[in-house]
Amino acid sequence: MFDSEFERNLFALRQEKLEAITQLGQSAYPNQYVASHTIPEVRAKWGNTPAEELNDTPENPRPHVNVSIAGRIMAIRAQGKAGFATLQQGGERLQIYVRQDAVGEQGYALYKLLDMGDHIGVTGYLFRTRTGELTIHVETLTFLAKAMLALPEKYHGLADVELRYRQRYVDLFANLDAREVFVKRAKVLQSIRKFFDARGYLEVETPMMQPIAGGAAARPFKTHHNALDADLFLRIAPELYLKRLVVGGLDRVYEINRNFRNEGVSTQHNPEFTMLEFYQAYANYHDHMQLTEELIAFVAQEVNGTTVVEYNGHAIDLAKWQRLTMKEAILQHWPDSETTPGASDFRDRAAFGAFLLQSVQTCNSRLQDGTLLLSVRQSTQHHREMLREVRAEYEKGVSVGKSVYSLFETLAEPNLFQPTIIYDYPTEVSPLSKAKPDDPAHVERFEFFIGGFEVGNAFSELNDPVEQKRRFEDQLAQRASGDDEAHQMDEDYVRALAYGLPPTAGEGIGIDRLTMLLTGSKSIRDVILFPLMRPEQTKSGNEEAS
Repeated sequence: MFDSEFERNLFALRQEKLEAITQLGQSAYPNQYVASHTIPEVRAKWGNTPAEELNDTPENPRPHVNVSIAGRIMAIRAQGKAGFATLQQGGERLQIYVRQDAVGEQGYALYKLLDMGDHIGVTGYLFRTRTGELTIHVETLTFLAKAMLALPEKYHGLADVELRYRQRYVDLFANLDAREVFVKRAKVLQSIRKFFDARGYLEVETPMMQPIAGGAAARPFKTHHNALDADLFLRIAPELYLKRLVVGGLDRVYEINRNFRNEGVSTQHNPEFTMLEFYQAYANYHDHMQLTEELIAFVAQEVNGTTVVEYNGHAIDLAKWQRLTMKEAILQHWPDSETTPGASDFRDRAAFGAFLLQSVQTCNSRLQDGTLLLSVRQSTQHHREMLREVRAEYEKGVSVGKSVYSLFETLAEPNLFQPTIIYDYPTEVSPLSKAKPDDPAHVERFEFFIGGFEVGNAFSELNDPVEQKRRFEDQLAQRASGDDEAHQMDEDYVRALAYGLPPTAGEGIGIDRLTMLLTGSKSIRDVILFPLMRPEQTKSGNEEAS
């Protein structure tokens, strides 16, 4: 419980103060405080009221505006028989003025026992100080809770970023910017529901514990149900259950769901995260492209009042989109004109292998030129290493489709800052997508990217049970060869398709990443209230475990 001997001593000191407060007739931990207003309500109603309409003077007597509020003390000072304090509630602050002749000796004795972080309730009337600050002239003061540990030293909040994540309960009241992020996150969810409800979608809930971890390529968390003696997985996606609902006649469904993937932690990844998934019968991926563009612009407008956001130094308009095929995106961001691939280089495995080999050789030849500028040399070396990595995967038997996807992830994805839809993905990386009728090597799938990372993934759903089973079998073969993220066989899902899934488009959008964009947050941990953290080191030395 205590991080230092100082904290232990402080706790004991404040325990003594708490006992002194009870001796004044106050409850140490009262059950309730009935207030007439919240602090945000007071500010909204009287924040712009001029002093002459509030302040009572002998020359101009006025009826008092009486209020009763509660809040946490964020600043406190006393001089003689009067003092000022600042209370915080609901993300806003309000000053109070306490005089001994107004609250009485016991009331002022209580005031002098208060610390920053304590919760109190006050009644009194509003006035403005000589500096124009809206203030409550306190007439009664009620103790509500003691902060037994000290608040952060800096008034603006915790300085240690990791400590902010571990002690979010402190971060939220000490750093109002952090609080605003999570208020906006709630608005994101509200606006999403508003958008889909208005279009006839039904919000549903599907299982979090599943016998088969399906709907995505990811390593799952595993658990065990004792009563059923059954191994279960925390879901990596709700996709297969949502499509079962479409089979059942729920033509438009959506779910805002928690997913769990046993993967690493980064600025864009947390093992527990929130997704929006939605499915629409009788639609395809082109329909969802249009729906996606409308959704993101709508949510931005609802949350921020504008579609323009600032992210990582880029001004991004979430109402302006571009659409590129994956190959077009690769060519657009290819760093070297001498090795730029042509359409024939992607034709088959032999052609792609020859292209990779020739490109590496071209880079090697250029690097032998001793007159190259340093910047050109470094760029060429970086490009060659990228090509070598893709070629190494290729030589291990990785398909052309997967290699093309690797090129896209390396070259194009980090540069897609403006809203961009990338479509027509290789079949090998899309086991649940419907193939293009005129091009079986590619599927009707798109992902959209903003700010340099992927935010959503969508496709025309595969609804042929025979083809779906074949693709599951292909995934099983990949699992057998060592790919532990390949999809498992789901016989019941194949059976559901056999009852008839209509033409359907489906999509998943990362709520955490969307919130990052709308709040300018650099890390996914900044938009998750309690992100998963590495366990803290066990304390050593003479400190006792508490």
